[in-house]
Amino acid sequence: MALKRMDNVGIVVEDLGAAIDFFRELGLEFEGRATIEGEWAGRVTGLGDQHAEIAMMRTPDGHSRLELSRFLTPPVVADHRNAPVNALGYLRVMFTVDDIDDTLERLRTHGAQLVGKVVQYKDVYRLCYIRGPEGLLIGLAQELS
Repeated sequence: MALKRMDNVGIVVEDLGAAIDFFRELGLEFEGRATIEGEWAGRVTGLGDQHAEIAMMRTPDGHSRLELSRFLTPPVVADHRNAPVNALGYLRVMFTVDDIDDTLERLRTHGAQLVGKVVQYKDVYRLCYIRGPEGLLIGLAQELS
């Protein structure tokens, strides 16, 4: 059997509303919000009796999603939000945007901060990393065609 698709990337946050607002401003579409709890959920995650609020955000092309989660129980046990770019593990999500300068300007109103500089890779991309809500590391790429 072949892999069909990547369904979503999960990001755990403390302030679900602020994260939804940030990713909406970036251009993701809000699909919905739900509470996930109960014994069945704990069996999937291995967390036992868990209670979480989630929001699903979809990219405009409809092919990718972010699942934003806020855990009420059990409490969050680790914090990787300030890890450097070369830290082990899942670290960032990269989005392609039409205009990197306009996107940065809009996201700054939601607390985004440029990590380094906006750079150009050959005649192919303009790229940068930003810290978004709660220090989340996000990559932005603008195709130069």
